[in-house]
Amino acid sequence: MNQNKLFNLTRIRLALSYAMVMGLILSLCGFGVYKAVFHAHWVTLDQEVESVAGTLHDSIELKLKQPGRIETVIQELLPNICVVGDKCIQEQSNPKRHTLSAINQGYYYVRFFDNSGRLIAIAGSAQKLSPVLNKKLWQTLKDSQGKSYHQISFVLHTQDNRNWGYIQIGRSLQDFNSYLDAVKLILALGLPLAMGLVTVASWWLAGLAMQPIYQSYRQIQQFTADAAHELRTPLAATQATVESALLMPQLDETEVRDILQTLQRQNLRLITLVSDLLLLARLDKQPTLQHECCLNEIVSDLIEEFAAMAYSSKVTLTSSMLHEPINIISNCDQLYRLISNLIVNAIQYTPTGGKVIVILDRSENYAVIQVEDSGIGIPQQEIPRIFDRFYRVNSDRSRSSGGSGLGLAIAFAIVQAHQGNFNVQSQLNKGSTFTVQLPFDVARLDSIRSQFKSLYPSKLKFK
Repeated sequence: MNQNKLFNLTRIRLALSYAMVMGLILSLCGFGVYKAVFHAHWVTLDQEVESVAGTLHDSIELKLKQPGRIETVIQELLPNICVVGDKCIQEQSNPKRHTLSAINQGYYYVRFFDNSGRLIAIAGSAQKLSPVLNKKLWQTLKDSQGKSYHQISFVLHTQDNRNWGYIQIGRSLQDFNSYLDAVKLILALGLPLAMGLVTVASWWLAGLAMQPIYQSYRQIQQFTADAAHELRTPLAATQATVESALLMPQLDETEVRDILQTLQRQNLRLITLVSDLLLLARLDKQPTLQHECCLNEIVSDLIEEFAAMAYSSKVTLTSSMLHEPINIISNCDQLYRLISNLIVNAIQYTPTGGKVIVILDRSENYAVIQVEDSGIGIPQQEIPRIFDRFYRVNSDRSRSSGGSGLGLAIAFAIVQAHQGNFNVQSQLNKGSTFTVQLPFDVARLDSIRSQFKSLYPSKLKFK
């Protein structure tokens, strides 16, 4: 229960951390989007105002005669113009639409100033702007009601190139600000929604990230429990033997010898188990020491070594090898252990009268070792788990043969340490085939051969 609580707290912290990071990223992205939209529309606004102002300026300036005087051409282009200090000029009943009609639609305004900076006339909705002339080219300003405007200023000249005065063309920023407010609202509403989705996704991703850790923890728990169980069995047997011996008033030499033999068997079982666990630990953490090994010699030695075991189990043990020696760069002791584990496993699970054959072959890049038996076989659903430590497909059968459930786990770890491949094919009551592929590492083999030949040219011969 405490472990589950720890994993849940870790998952929550991981999910919150991910959500906070993603929230910061989304906030920065949202701010960046807003600034990009603002800049794009502001540039478009400048271009629009400059285009309208340039057209109006060019249309008016060529027909101006007297400085500070509102000419007829101005009244024609701007029918809604209002002269300061005078009544506004009435718009004609059927005014002719001009390319500058945007000025008459409420967004734009035009203001005229004389050379002294006095406001002369206004066209459009800018009545509440300050009448003081500002000669800066671009200006963003507000009227008395807080409304924003953006304007551009030009100098006007008469036909004889005298200074007529100034013209300012601007537009209201109401629609521009409304659009930006809409963008802000979308981002303000979208960010919490996105954060909600990110939180859900982060919880799911945290669960996925924690799965391998949780499974690894469960495997460690299971491994610890299995190792404790395997260690407890010989220890309990040893303890029982010692206790029974202590309860005997007298022990003759035969009884003492039997007790010592029992203790020796249990001690040997403990030593073997601990050695297997240490070997697995070394294979997991340390690189494999490698040198040249002849697989033919290893297989021949093992066939000879396990002939007595096969004979006592009434199992036929044979081999099939190429005449050409197969040498690979590897750890010879580990290869010896790998192949011996496979042979022992095959003999133990092959019934009386069965056969076990060890095949040594090669492909272009791999040495191939196959151990075939006509044994009891393995259920297909069990094959992915047979390399787990302390796992047994048939625990009663394994215990009767004295196995600890580490043989195939050690074999698989050795193959992984040599960067090889392991394949299992099996059918119930028909037998199993364990296939190991080990890379040759030809380049390194040639290098070792060259070094040894240079050191001992007359003593060492390589096949």
